[in-house]
This record gives sequence, structure tokens and C-alpha cells, in this order.
Amino acid sequence: MAIAAERNLATIKRLYEGLDKHDGEAMASCYSAEASFSDPAFPDLHGSQLGDMWRMLTSRATDLACELADCGADEETGHARWIATYTFGDTGRKVVNHVSSEFEFDAVGQILDQRDEFPFWTWSRQALGLPGVLLGWTPILRAKVQANAAAQLARFRADRREAVAN
Repeated sequence: MAIAAERNLATIKRLYEGLDKHDGEAMASCYSAEASFSDPAFPDLHGSQLGDMWRMLTSRATDLACELADCGADEETGHARWIATYTFGDTGRKVVNHVSSEFEFDAVGQILDQRDEFPFWTWSRQALGLPGVLLGWTPILRAKVQANAAAQLARFRADRREAVAN
């Protein structure tokens, strides 16, 4: 395996080790300052939003466990399949989320782009219960989840800026 591929693979492993250890700072350090991210809950994040998303999620996690089931990388791209098991804070419901990630890396091995996919309806049934069962397949519920996630991230970022200012 070429040096760049090994470096990129190490970045993927470091990212998910950070998630399993609830270490948002370690996760944030895996991304380029120009990075972008997308998943069904956070469809369009850029730059410092990524690190703050992970900081927020890991700081709120009480029982989060992450299993890296498979990963690989070459000189420019990578992939991972991982399983996150946690209690969804808004409802207290247990979630086992199977996620597939695709990565692009910059020249120094930081993540430049990450695209995560998971079956939203499966996730919504677990996380939201009856509303997820009835509406999880609709764009309406997905949009509501995305709006709620964006609002939570905006509040977290504002609180973080205020804490730094003081």
C-alpha cells in the first residue's frame, strides 16, 4: 500500500476511534479547513461546521458506541462501513444505525469531503417511534429532522462562541 493510502486509511480509523471514545476534538482534527460533509440529517455542512457537529454529537452522547465494520483507502479516496449504537436524545429510543461513508482526502491526508448514507426510514422508525414508522419515508419528516439538526448545531455553535469569548 502506498504511503498516501496508508495515511488516508489511518485518518478513517482515527475518525471512528474518536467517535467511539466520544472525542469530538480528535474527530474534528481529521478534516481539512475546507471540508464538506453530507448525511441524511446534516445534508450540507462546510468547514468548521463539521468539527462542531462531531463535538456536539459526542458531547451529548451518553451510551454511543461505534463499530468500524470495514474500511479502505487509496491515495485520494476512501470508504467505511460503520455501526453507531446509541440512545436518541430527543426520544430516549435505542438506535442501531448502519452507515456507509465515502471520503475524498487532501494532499496531507485530511478529509476534504465525506458523504454518509444510511436508510433514513430505518433510522426514523428506531429514533422517532410511531412518527418515524408513519412518516419516515416522506420528505416532510426528513426536512423536519434536518431543520431540527441544523437548529441544534446553530445553538451549539453560538454557545461555543460565547464560551470562547468569555
